[in-house]
Amino acid sequence: MSAMKFKSATFYLVFALVASFAATTKAQTPEDAQAKIILEKADEIRFPRTGFQVDINVVTTVDGQTSDTRKYRVLSKGNANTVVMVTEPASDRGQIILMKDSDLWVFLPEVSQPVRLSLSQRLTGQVANGDLARANFAGDYTPKILRTDSIDGQNYHVLELIASGRGVTYHRVLYWVNQANNRPHKAEFYSVSNRLLKTARYENYQQMLGIVRPTRLVMQDALRKNEQSVLEYADMRARDLPDRVFTKEYLRRLE
Repeated sequence: MSAMKFKSATFYLVFALVASFAATTKAQTPEDAQAKIILEKADEIRFPRTGFQVDINVVTTVDGQTSDTRKYRVLSKGNANTVVMVTEPASDRGQIILMKDSDLWVFLPEVSQPVRLSLSQRLTGQVANGDLARANFAGDYTPKILRTDSIDGQNYHVLELIASGRGVTYHRVLYWVNQANNRPHKAEFYSVSNRLLKTARYENYQQMLGIVRPTRLVMQDALRKNEQSVLEYADMRARDLPDRVFTKEYLRRLE
């Protein structure tokens, strides 16, 4: 290579590196960093990052009348590894959902092999698989602060969360987080076509595993206002959960 060509190639390489660095720097604004911190803190309030177990009671109502009641036991570790076991009704006991990173399977006692699922697939009522199996907003979405809202005398960051990859439960989320304590207040979930699917309210904050957390999640259908599912969280406890628990081979051994 001639000296002239070598200098030209070196120039373009340095230019590309500088341009790449500038683009990265531009993307990481102080506002973006603040939005990420707020989202991470809200995630930690909802669920621990360390291994834990929690029981969830889901009641779905239509026109104020109970249409379905289900109970689950959730084992989770690091917000990316989760097992959801059906405990009621008795006819469905033994069904287990496994989430490993962004992959999801269901184990059915009458089927020899686990079946692949999507996070957005409906589990019961207004509850999608991802609503129970994955609580990692900070890992799944890119946040930015849209504005500040005042609700009942409290100020809230309104975050817009855009899915950072395929296969997440929702494409876009608007998320209200209390400015004073980073507690989530409500959320709106949107489809790829930007259609409002459902809304959620985080309620009944109580002490669980050393932190005041929401123990009730109310999810309401955006089109059918008379339909909603209420998730009640109880008996949250720390558990030592080895990685082998979150494998397809281990599902039959869970109790």
